Amino acid sequence: MNGAVQREQFTQLVMPHLDAAYNLARWLVRNPQDAEDLAQEAMLRAVRFFDGFRGGDPRAWLLTIVRHTCYSWLTRNRPAEAAEAFDEEAHSGGAQAGASASSTSAMMTTARSEYYSSPEAQVIAQSEAGRLRQGLDSLPLVFREAVVLRELEGISYKEIAEISGVSIGTVMSRIARGRERLRQALGNPPAPLIITEAGPKPQTKAAAIKGQTS
Repeated sequence: MNGAVQREQFTQLVMPHLDAAYNLARWLVRNPQDAEDLAQEAMLRAVRFFDGFRGGDPRAWLLTIVRHTCYSWLTRNRPAEAAEAFDEEAHSGGAQAGASASSTSAMMTTARSEYYSSPEAQVIAQSEAGRLRQGLDSLPLVFREAVVLRELEGISYKEIAEISGVSIGTVMSRIARGRERLRQALGNPPAPLIITEAGPKPQTKAAAIKGQTS
């Protein structure tokens, strides 16, 4: 495959998932600036290794690279956090899977602006979205990762298993535990909580990362 064709395919297949790459990095490292740098690094790696892409879901392929990039960064810069996350998974008996998928998905509902009929309701919605972000940020790393991939990105259990390098059973366990911990952290929310991405992300960030990969 010549360089021009490869660049065109990369642009068509991978670049549309740039926002998902940033969002996953943001949730994993919990810092917007670090997430921007790591998303850019992951995209550059994706460019270098694109000739090894053998089909399948390009979003899952890209998010696998993002995950590896972020975990490597965490191991170097926050080794205690990374170690604690794995210890949590290995040794915790875990919460019962009492938080159903439907109840958690209701909290993660993507709102349309017309749903909120007044400025006061919009202020409440923004407050609840902030509370949800705090709740997600409080989850152990492996649980946070699984819940974000499932609930925010809508990725299948099978693809999450491939991205995370674990079995589907482990993915299901992490999601169940993460949902329950999130429910406990939030209590009983008075209204559906909304969140569509990791937080404010100006378009200039995506443009800057795209510029580095072109």
